[in-house]
Amino acid sequence: MGRKILHDAGVVMHIAISRGLAAATVVAASTAVSSAAQELPQPRPQTVAEGLSHPWGLAFLPDGRFLVTERPGRLRVVEKDGRIGAPVEGLPPLAAQGQGGLLDIALDAGFKTNRTLYFCFSEPGAGGTNSTALARAVLAPDARRLEQVRVIFSQQPKVASRAHFGCRIAQTADGKLFLTMGDRFSRSADAQRLDNHLGKVVRIDTDGKAPSDNPFVNRAGALPEIWSSGHRNIQGATIGPDGRLWTHEHGAQGGDEINIAQAGRNYGWPVITHGVNYGGAPIGEGIKAKEGMEQPLHQWTPSIAPSGMTFLNSDRYGAAWKGSLLVGSLKFGYLDRIDIRDGKVVGEQKLLAAARERIRDVRQGPDGLIYVLTDEDEGKLIRLQP
Repeated sequence: MGRKILHDAGVVMHIAISRGLAAATVVAASTAVSSAAQELPQPRPQTVAEGLSHPWGLAFLPDGRFLVTERPGRLRVVEKDGRIGAPVEGLPPLAAQGQGGLLDIALDAGFKTNRTLYFCFSEPGAGGTNSTALARAVLAPDARRLEQVRVIFSQQPKVASRAHFGCRIAQTADGKLFLTMGDRFSRSADAQRLDNHLGKVVRIDTDGKAPSDNPFVNRAGALPEIWSSGHRNIQGATIGPDGRLWTHEHGAQGGDEINIAQAGRNYGWPVITHGVNYGGAPIGEGIKAKEGMEQPLHQWTPSIAPSGMTFLNSDRYGAAWKGSLLVGSLKFGYLDRIDIRDGKVVGEQKLLAAARERIRDVRQGPDGLIYVLTDEDEGKLIRLQP
């Protein structure tokens, strides 16, 4: 604890500058916060661990300990009392630069018996290129190393970029894996093409193969792993109470989105967006809607730079909070509690706003409580006490 690790000087910060877009262009913006949401009491933050170097992903071990990824390329076991263990051995080579490194982590549904987990990371390639990749591994009984490590999916093509890796993992009730991927910043047009994985959500089996019921399996010129297309940079994904995949993604300057990622759907980037380029110029034709492209369930203008996403299904915080969607804000440093009713956002409440720490991940623990990671040089694992 209190361990100082220097920040990677090449980190690309997501800084969105509000340009005062006309109210008519703002659809369901973050300013539409219901007074009812604001009046609910705030939970008390309790620091579980500190001194983590830019923690990115969080998972809960069955014995009450935590697994935390650090973006510079380390996996840590955090004890119940907050002690941070030595780096877990066995990670593959990483392209830990800019926004890349060791990113999300998820335990397999059968972890208690098979000790299998999944992690996504920026995988180095030839000539300075890299891509988002997903690996599976077995955590050794002493939790000190990863065994049987195998990359089961690698985004194609690899690109010379330090940005927009996406890299959130969600597993469905039937064991399928969703992995979100960004457009790599410099290749946004590829998000509209089905012959690559840039700006896509993919769905695979636990061995990395494309399920036979994926939407583009039998389409010529399309990659079979693709589930949905037209995404910019998805850094939040969770399976909702409805069993569907909920995601959020970064816009450029404005236009961060919440979507329900459905099979075969096109979510528009960069053809349609509620945001503009950094500096205020329109993106493409500057249009917000087009036939055959999905509208977001909700969008934030100005951008909040969302990261991490989960539904609260416990009653530890009272009936009014149950069913809330929780999203971290990197730009403004708060946790957004979102009221969803009849498939619509009806209110938002800012939590943890006083500290102004970048919220990178949010999860509900086995105890029904909310846990967050702060993306800082001396990052924290925080538990929200009712």
